[in-house]
Amino acid sequence: MTLTLSFHGGAGTVTGSKFLLQADGKTLLIDCGLFQGLKELRLLNWRPLPFEPASIDAVVLTHAHIDHSGFLPRIVREGYRGPIYCTAATRALAEIILLDAARIQEEDADYANRKKFSKHNPALPLFTEEDATRTLRQLRAVEHGELLEPAGFPTKLHNAGHILGSAFAEVQAPTDTGQTTIVFSGDIGRYGAPLHRDPDNLPACDTLLLESTYGDRIHDPKPLIDQMREPILQAVARGGIILIPAFAVARAQLVTLLLTEMIEHGQLPAIPVHVDSPMAVDVTETYEHYLNADELDLPEIAGHLFPGTVQFHRSVAESKLLNNVPGPIIIISSSGMMTGGRVLHHLQRILPDPKNLLLLVGYQAAGTRGRTLLNGAKTLRMHGQDIPALCQFVSVDGMSAHADANELMRWSHSGPHVPPNIFLTHGEPQSAEALAQRLGADVPHVEIPQLGQEFSYNAAARQWTLLAP
Repeated sequence: MTLTLSFHGGAGTVTGSKFLLQADGKTLLIDCGLFQGLKELRLLNWRPLPFEPASIDAVVLTHAHIDHSGFLPRIVREGYRGPIYCTAATRALAEIILLDAARIQEEDADYANRKKFSKHNPALPLFTEEDATRTLRQLRAVEHGELLEPAGFPTKLHNAGHILGSAFAEVQAPTDTGQTTIVFSGDIGRYGAPLHRDPDNLPACDTLLLESTYGDRIHDPKPLIDQMREPILQAVARGGIILIPAFAVARAQLVTLLLTEMIEHGQLPAIPVHVDSPMAVDVTETYEHYLNADELDLPEIAGHLFPGTVQFHRSVAESKLLNNVPGPIIIISSSGMMTGGRVLHHLQRILPDPKNLLLLVGYQAAGTRGRTLLNGAKTLRMHGQDIPALCQFVSVDGMSAHADANELMRWSHSGPHVPPNIFLTHGEPQSAEALAQRLGADVPHVEIPQLGQEFSYNAAARQWTLLAP
């Protein structure tokens, strides 16, 4: 019997996670995300898939973030009709995220056709709302720790501590000599962070697919509140506007929680705080619905998700009104990497004025406006214009929901034994290479797979071998 594992995303990059496990004539896909960031990556979303969606027997989804879930409507569009297993909270968040992504796809295609700037005539969306709706009907909710058998691969989902509903997947795969255990990390959260509880310990396994987003970095140990407070106070003293681009899922809720605590404890004046993101409002409501979930740090968040000091905005009209509100004011808006959405209109307004503050609170992938600023750019291109970046600019380290290098080492060593085989996924090359060097001291086989590579498992040697292309 041949057991193979192939990497069709999340390899050499932090986006597009897709891992295909095949054995005994059955195929299991773990995660199915969109490529984001650099144009060369985004174009990968349009290439013909190296596998036939209709041939997949089952899908396991670790969490709802678009780089793990966003390609699901496309494989459904192309013929996948099987179950998609995930936690109940992931299913709730996926409904928000996938429908929103579909609307954006359709709107972008429509805009390209009206402005006639696409190379394609007509420009088409990657998937539609109808595709997303059909996808949602295929989601099957399971509990953390519940045993399921997608396509004959006994599987359990465990709390990953990353966002609401996030999980890592423990999968039993058949081999010539019995079974081998493979763990797919998804994205691993932080230890001791507010909002989410620590990730569960790693179960005994022979193979671990480990994310490496921050594999070369250590988050600033300085408390998040201390990192945020001083630059905000400086901007308030200048009468400035504080813009915080934040991912609508988990990050906007964490930022709201921290700002509310600072205002309540007198560490910040009672500054008006506005969350300008329909998706962030919907996600916050989902968090409130799951307040008693075992993965949330309930004492920290009870009563703080919809505080009276924060105004939440859904409509375009409300968003436009914020353009006329003078500082000091705090605006939390998405997207977190400033790739699109309402945040661009606020960014265009605040960037040229030195009294304003841009506070980055999350990972900025290569090719995004956030990474461009981190790399020292003096202007940002938006809506056909080059906007001078003159405002104060601060990046808060440690706000990320991703474990840093030390935490990834801690989690990978948290099981009964260190896995003899580790594949480093979901990281840029330098991050994966740095983590590989650290793991190499006590892990016999550390691989950094490349996009499209396939490996075969030798059960007798308990080792994977790269198959010829």
